[in-house]
Amino acid sequence: MSVFSWPLRVYFEDTDMAGVVYYANYLKFMERARTEWLRGLGFEQDRLKADERLVFAVRSAEVEYLSPARFNDALVVDSRVTRVGNASIVFAQEVLRNDDDKRVLLAQGRIKVACLDSETFKPAAMPRLLLEAVNSVC
Repeated sequence: MSVFSWPLRVYFEDTDMAGVVYYANYLKFMERARTEWLRGLGFEQDRLKADERLVFAVRSAEVEYLSPARFNDALVVDSRVTRVGNASIVFAQEVLRNDDDKRVLLAQGRIKVACLDSETFKPAAMPRLLLEAVNSVC
């Protein structure tokens, strides 16, 4: 399975009183990476909503925190699709920091995203072109 990597920098606003990244912000980092992954496939979420009446929502999230990130750290979020359904995608995501010549795993997550009708919020099948694009990177 191909890995999509998205770089990011830790800003002061991402940290807590201890000076480390606040735990919920790892979910934001993962969300940004999934959005950029989708954009990289040629699909914008606002266009999917306007043209197809589709939105994505996190159905479940499981995150394990292993090591803290701190202000100004350069991180990367690696995302892999592990399962594709007609109306859902499961991602394995890792947040890593480059330390010298090695990558340190800071957090890892399993995120299930559901495709929903934007008006009813009921599950909806992904359009054929989107499903083909997603399957092409698995």
